[in-house]
Amino acid sequence: MNRGFEVLSPGLFTTLQDLGRFGFEDCGVPPSGAMDEMSFAIANALVGNEANTGALEFTLTGATLRLTGNHPCSIAVSGDMALTLDNISVAPYRRFTMMPGSTLRITRALSGARGYLAVAGGFEVQPVMGSVSTLMRAALGGFSGRQLQKGDWLPLAAPLSSSINEQRGEPEQRLMPQRERRPIRVIAGPQDDHFAASAFQQFVSQPYRVSAQSDRMGYRLTGAPLAHTKGFNIVSDAISRGSIQIPGSGQPIIAMNDRQTTGGYPKIATVIRADLARLGQAKPGDMLMFETISVEKAENLWAGRQKLMEDWLSSVRRSAKA
Repeated sequence: MNRGFEVLSPGLFTTLQDLGRFGFEDCGVPPSGAMDEMSFAIANALVGNEANTGALEFTLTGATLRLTGNHPCSIAVSGDMALTLDNISVAPYRRFTMMPGSTLRITRALSGARGYLAVAGGFEVQPVMGSVSTLMRAALGGFSGRQLQKGDWLPLAAPLSSSINEQRGEPEQRLMPQRERRPIRVIAGPQDDHFAASAFQQFVSQPYRVSAQSDRMGYRLTGAPLAHTKGFNIVSDAISRGSIQIPGSGQPIIAMNDRQTTGGYPKIATVIRADLARLGQAKPGDMLMFETISVEKAENLWAGRQKLMEDWLSSVRRSAKA
C-alpha cells in the first residue's frame, strides 16, 4: 500500500481544511476553512508546510490513524489535544516522526473544541474551486466532500523539506485561543439600529450559552431574548464570518465558516477578526460574553495579533534551519 493514513476511527467530526475557498460567495459558496486559523497555521509551521496546506481538523474528539507504506512522515498536532503515538503519550505543539505501521490516536480536546493535524507535505488531494477545504452541505473539497469515515485511506503528498528539526516548544499563551478568557469583542452593527439602546446594553451585559444546535455553519446562543424595534426581517444582505444575527426568537446566531452567504435577520454586531480563532474553539455548553470596541481598536488588535504570529512563525523557520 502507498504512503498514507488508514482511518481506524474517524473521531466525532473530522474534516480536511485549509484557510478557505474565497471568491465564490456571490455564487452562494462560503469560504469554509479552519475554524481556528491560528492553531491551523501553527501545526503547518511546525512541519515546514506552506501556510495554506490542508490539515485535518478535529472537533472534540480526534481520529485514530495508522501510517501505511514504506516511508516515515513528520507530523504535528496543535490545539489542547490528548494524543498517543504507538500507545505512548505525546504532547501537542511538537514535531514527531511516524514510522510505517505506527498508530496515532488523538483522543479528545482537553480544553477548547478543535485541534489540527498537519503532515509534512500535506495530503494528496485535488483542490475544488482553489481549495481543499471540506464543505459538507455541498459535498465540496476534502475527501469526497465529507467527514472522515472508518476505513478511509488518506494519501500523503511528498514533503517540501526533510531537514526540519524534530521538536519545537509550544507557542506563547496569546497564540493559543483555547486558553484565552475574556469577552468576545465585537463592533456594533450593521443593523444595531433595529434594537433599542436597552436591548443592546442587555446584549453586552448578559452571558450566553453556546447551544447544542451549533456547528461549523453557525453558533446558536441561548440567553434572555433581545427585542427588536423594527421587526426581525430585513432585505437579505451579505453575511460575514462573525456576523451576529437576531432572528424572531431574540436568541443570537453567530455566522461561522460554513455559513449561508446572505440572510434576512438584523445583525446587532460583528465579531472582530482577532477574536474569530478563539470563537472557533467554543463548544456547546460554553458561556460567552460580548464587549463592544471601536473599528480602530479592532484593526490595531488584528495588526498586533498578526505581528505576534509572524514573529513566532519566523522563530520556527529559523530553528528548522539551524
